Amino acid sequence: MEILKGVLVVLHIVGFGVVMGGALAQLPNVKAGTAKVSKGILHGSLLLLVTGLALVGMLYALGGAPNNAKIGVKTVVLLAIIVLVLVNRKKPSVSGGVLGAIAGLSVVNVCLAVLW
Repeated sequence: MEILKGVLVVLHIVGFGVVMGGALAQLPNVKAGTAKVSKGILHGSLLLLVTGLALVGMLYALGGAPNNAKIGVKTVVLLAIIVLVLVNRKKPSVSGGVLGAIAGLSVVNVCLAVLW
């Protein structure tokens, strides 16, 4: 089970990297008006959701007691990211504020994970 947990944690971190990296990679395109929400950002955010839920489910299955308040807040922040991505993914261009919000919420989620 420890190997599975390790794999899920690594995939969770990869998901964060994809979301954050995808948002930051599009920032130079804002000035030209060609910035968009890439498919990678969507897939990374869904990877975060799936691996996060799997990690919490695994903790429950092993008899652990996760911090439900922390998990709830992290889930709400992640759902906000997913909503931003879904609303803006088909637009021909997005503002820097949308990309900044996606990147900022990703950082907030990491801070919640590490500092809480």
